[in-house]
Amino acid sequence: MFNDKQNQVLAYELDSSRIKSRSKGNITLSYLEGFDIIETANKIFGYGNWDYTISKLEQVSQEVNANQNNIICYKAVVNVVVHDIQHSKHVSREDVGFGSGIAKTLADAHEGAAKEAVTDAIKRTLRSFGNQFGNSLYSKSRQPQSNQQPAQLQQQYNQTPNSQVLNTTPQDYSSLYNIGLTIMEQGQNLVVIGDDIFAKKDSIKACGFRWDGTTKMWYKPLEQKVA
Repeated sequence: MFNDKQNQVLAYELDSSRIKSRSKGNITLSYLEGFDIIETANKIFGYGNWDYTISKLEQVSQEVNANQNNIICYKAVVNVVVHDIQHSKHVSREDVGFGSGIAKTLADAHEGAAKEAVTDAIKRTLRSFGNQFGNSLYSKSRQPQSNQQPAQLQQQYNQTPNSQVLNTTPQDYSSLYNIGLTIMEQGQNLVVIGDDIFAKKDSIKACGFRWDGTTKMWYKPLEQKVA
């Protein structure tokens, strides 16, 4: 159903610079932000080639905490449909998400909980398409313990034998991101992915990438990753 370029990008390891963390109880959880998930879906599937519908959105609890804030929890069920380029085939996935809203007013608490539940459901549904949508982050063995400091966690991740870490930030290649291209890590190289790539070759070359006639890709060795 997906074309070769889409399958190639979906097969890449997750860029560690996209991973965020937050504390929950006595552990630190890794996650991808909602806007990042949607932006990734737009880049891989294409604008207009995927969509979602909210099958269910309902309140599941309500209480008031010691600070007199309203705490409301919502559950959302979201269905995601991804089409091929010709819109002749599609695949549909569905999952559930939860969200909580904490605010002085009921309206703000309801708004926060509903939005968070829908975003969580979208993220959980898209994870079925693989690591570009954070599927590996749901593994319990992947979640770090809270007694490790951030620097220790980063060092541990960098030392994982098969990890592919993209240490550059989006700002390093802002000129390429701004024209719709994506920088991915593949083996010992950074590669450029995107549409109309030959028409944008001058911008790509300006960032130090070279053309490989064998793989038909623009690449740069990792040791030259900083533009």
